[in-house]
Amino acid sequence: MPQGLQAWTGYIWIVLLFVFMYFFTIRPQQKEQRERAEMIRALKPGDKVVTAGGLVGVITKVEDISVKVRVAERVEVEVLKTGIARPIRD
Repeated sequence: MPQGLQAWTGYIWIVLLFVFMYFFTIRPQQKEQRERAEMIRALKPGDKVVTAGGLVGVITKVEDISVKVRVAERVEVEVLKTGIARPIRD
């Protein structure tokens, strides 16, 4: 094999490695971040949610960076929006 062709083969493997990393690690992670951001934007009063700490409750008020979650009768806690793990769909 000519010397120049061997150098190009090495570059091709490096490029293929970066393409592989993009499609199997970076791209899925970006998709997950977009979906999570959309979920947080869509929070509204009346939604049943689970917090990152495991509390289950109903959103009573949505503020700029936090939400008020009713976890029991007359018991509300303020949770950062980023602390909401997921909504519960009944």
